[in-house]
Amino acid sequence: MPVDVSARPPRGVIVTGGTGALGRALVLRLLQQGSRVAVPYRRADEWRALQDEAGAGALLFGDTADLGDAAGAREYVDAAAARLGVLDGLALVAGGWAGGTKFDEAPPEEWNRMLRTNLDTVAHACRASLPHLRKQGGSVVAVGSRAAETGGGGMAAYAVSKVAVHALVRVLALENAGRGVRFNAVLPGTIDTPANRRAMPGADRSKWTSPDAIARVMVFLLSPESAPTTGALVPVDAPA
Repeated sequence: MPVDVSARPPRGVIVTGGTGALGRALVLRLLQQGSRVAVPYRRADEWRALQDEAGAGALLFGDTADLGDAAGAREYVDAAAARLGVLDGLALVAGGWAGGTKFDEAPPEEWNRMLRTNLDTVAHACRASLPHLRKQGGSVVAVGSRAAETGGGGMAAYAVSKVAVHALVRVLALENAGRGVRFNAVLPGTIDTPANRRAMPGADRSKWTSPDAIARVMVFLLSPESAPTTGALVPVDAPA
């Protein structure tokens, strides 16, 4: 007998970092496909800009949250899952970059800041989301770093924080292989964003990757079409 898909609630996805360039591209693609999307944000102006771009009828929900705090992440995820009706997707886009100096010359606070921004936010969001994802199965996609895999000279704290994300994705993929929850990561190189263009005005942008191209890969990894894939670190650093 054919499955009545109309009886299923719309897919529910949390996108951390959803107000940034890559996160925004992902949010818009998910909305176009009929997903309900929840976005934790820190700045109200960025949230309003995302709302304006998504349009008045978008199934988009936002609340302020600090995912670097374990209790804050739990509170946010539980509330977002309730608003979405079902949580079967988690996209971990939030993060930051710091670098430009050698390890022993970097500001002392850079190390903990990168670990909190890039690793703790991922770990806390995963821990909070797993009870919801295990109810019906789902997919988690994190944003790692191609540069961290290939070396990361001059950005030790950033590279270590991102390689730790890669390791966590592999561990969680193994631990949840029989529980219906998949974990993968995409590994961008330089993303063609307004911020990167301002920071590197003389760079050769022909080798950069557009946010939308990366978002398309993430949508695939979040979808049932990628069901055989878990524990993968997928490079997304080709020009597109």
